[in-house]
Amino acid sequence: MVECSIDENIPFVMKSSSNNFFTVVTDSELDRERVSEYNINVTCSDEGVPSLSSSVTLTLQVSDVNDNAPVFERSSYEAYILENNSPGLSIFTVKARDADWKQNARVSYILDDSTINGVPVSSYVSVSADNGVIQAVRSFDYEQIKEFQFRVKAQDGGSPPLSSNVTVKIMIQDQNDNAPQVLYPVQTSSSLVAEMVPRSADVGYLVTKVVAVDVDSGQNAWLSYKMQKTTDRALFEVGLQNGEIRTIRQVTDKDVVKQRLTVVVEDNGQPSRSATVNVNVAVADSFPEVLSEFTDFTHEKEYNDNLTFYLVLALAVVSFLFITCLVVIISVKIYRWRQSRILYHSNLPVIPYYPPRYADTLGTGTLQHAYNYEVCRTTDSRKSDCKFSRPGSQNVLIMDPSTTGTMQRMQSGKNILDEPDSPIEVN
Repeated sequence: MVECSIDENIPFVMKSSSNNFFTVVTDSELDRERVSEYNINVTCSDEGVPSLSSSVTLTLQVSDVNDNAPVFERSSYEAYILENNSPGLSIFTVKARDADWKQNARVSYILDDSTINGVPVSSYVSVSADNGVIQAVRSFDYEQIKEFQFRVKAQDGGSPPLSSNVTVKIMIQDQNDNAPQVLYPVQTSSSLVAEMVPRSADVGYLVTKVVAVDVDSGQNAWLSYKMQKTTDRALFEVGLQNGEIRTIRQVTDKDVVKQRLTVVVEDNGQPSRSATVNVNVAVADSFPEVLSEFTDFTHEKEYNDNLTFYLVLALAVVSFLFITCLVVIISVKIYRWRQSRILYHSNLPVIPYYPPRYADTLGTGTLQHAYNYEVCRTTDSRKSDCKFSRPGSQNVLIMDPSTTGTMQRMQSGKNILDEPDSPIEVN
């Protein structure tokens, strides 16, 4: 009779099924992720004296089933990105691992559907399905959105697939892309605002305060105030940090009424950005004095505005006249050219012109003698040949002094229009 046994401390047992037939069965659940292969030593011996035995080693490989979901390396992720980034910039990478094998361990990354301020998260970022690289889809503006978060899902290739999620938080870092904005004093073009300082003001008198803000954050929003130009540098100063304008000496009667200060507001960014503001100060004790002095600013502005208007108007008028003259000249040229073309192509005969005969009957005329003139005329207006009249006296044009300037034609023989070579006599 034969008895068989196997090693201990393995999840298998040996069972006898029939005479000299044995089976190896599992004694507990197998986990491929813990032990993927077993070497089972089977020893069989008889009952003789002495007992004889033999051994054999069975190699067992545990096949994989998709019983493990992907696991991210971190429970949550945080990443930083500078604003005004270029679209398509890689922000960071998420990574998940699957303890299964082959296809069951192939992980794909999917952006979970969600919204950020009512906008789909896919319009902000994208994730690569193969390697988990997260990229920016748009350029971010710190002044519009400072941070946002979303979820990324890692899914394996098993059937059915298993998945897990992780939260990703993106924080936008500020850049110095905004200049300071001056809130007070308000710069208006229609009215003139001035701060009054009495002539009895002492040293350190608070004239006004320049108020400015910067929508950036951190050191990009730290503001400093500097005096750029003043009418009297020895009279006013501005606080470096608070923007307060104060007197640095006693106001005297010799100080002019109109004082104009230019203050520069600068942030602490790299590179820094700045804004300027003009502050009008009136050194006076009464409003009538202030109005009489500061009207010059208004008049000066109105004069500059009127001058600009008249210059623009003059330029428009000159341009209009030039264009009108150009159109007229071109129209006249075209009209003359069309008239010449019409005359050239017409078949109308040319009517010759005959000069009159001037007679001096009272002795006061300009021509005292008879003169014969030869007239050149063409037989056809479209031809260039000429025919000259022969001398003779067949046809004579006579001025009758008894009439009121009416010319009479004396016919002798043929009509002048019937004779192509008729002379014309003028007395």
